[in-house]
Amino acid sequence: MHIKLNITKPQLAVVIGLTIITIILVYYYFQFSLIQQNAPPSQPQQVVTPEGTDIFGVNEIYPTKENGREWFVNMQNPKEDDSFSISSNVPILRSALDNKAWLINNTQVRMNVVTPDGQQPWKNIEMTGYIKIRSIYQSNQGSGAGGEGSENENSVIPEITFRARGGEHSSNNPCDGTALNGGLQVLNREALWKKEIWHTGGYTDSKGSAIATQDPLLGRWIGFKVAMYNINNDTGVKMETYIDDNNTNQWRKVNEVVDTGGWFANGSDKEFNSANCGKSKDYIITNGGPIATFRADNLAFDFKDLSIREIEAP
Repeated sequence: MHIKLNITKPQLAVVIGLTIITIILVYYYFQFSLIQQNAPPSQPQQVVTPEGTDIFGVNEIYPTKENGREWFVNMQNPKEDDSFSISSNVPILRSALDNKAWLINNTQVRMNVVTPDGQQPWKNIEMTGYIKIRSIYQSNQGSGAGGEGSENENSVIPEITFRARGGEHSSNNPCDGTALNGGLQVLNREALWKKEIWHTGGYTDSKGSAIATQDPLLGRWIGFKVAMYNINNDTGVKMETYIDDNNTNQWRKVNEVVDTGGWFANGSDKEFNSANCGKSKDYIITNGGPIATFRADNLAFDFKDLSIREIEAP
């Protein structure tokens, strides 16, 4: 038996049109879902319960190690501290917008905290600071924290970076230039980690990419904090990033990265081995280092309440 459908040509055109529209909508739905799955997380994790407060009243993520080193910026005059130095003698000025803060303005900012003779170098630590970005230098969107000394300064992405576990970053002693770099890229608000096995040919690609905040960073105070500590009987390292997004001393974890091997420098074998540092291309930086640095690129910003504490590793 044959069934005859009485469908006119206009009705058939409508049916076909609706079918095509449905197929297109389904296609773009799955494409959007795939993009969302591969994108960096857009929300930080939960608010963290503090372990205590420091001398500035800032909440601590981890407790200070018993008899551990602590350093706090001298807010009356940072340069009066013998442990504190600024590379290239970049000047600082008392902020005209906040008399409790200091202004620094340069394409390359390196505020260094050195280890006094006879003391243990920085290793398992929590680094904290409050930053208010005033302006951004013109940038060609280069490689971010990987470009120091290796490319035009204005091609480096505007970024705040807290780093430790190395010494002087100089071509004179390239093997001393190890570092774990916890960065916050200003324009896209992305937090990430990079490893530097030697200066400057030992950089890795980034890990732990996550969107730290939904709001632009320019013109407002935020707290930025990184923690790094050894795990697995000193065979690996865990790195964590936190943000006080609303300047209320409420800290949220943004990301965490674990390095137990397989995180390789991104240059060629020839370039990596040219420094003769005797380290593998995925060297795990479990060692401490005499210098911890509050770094910024292509930014003018106010800062206050910088600190570094040796923590009791979980």
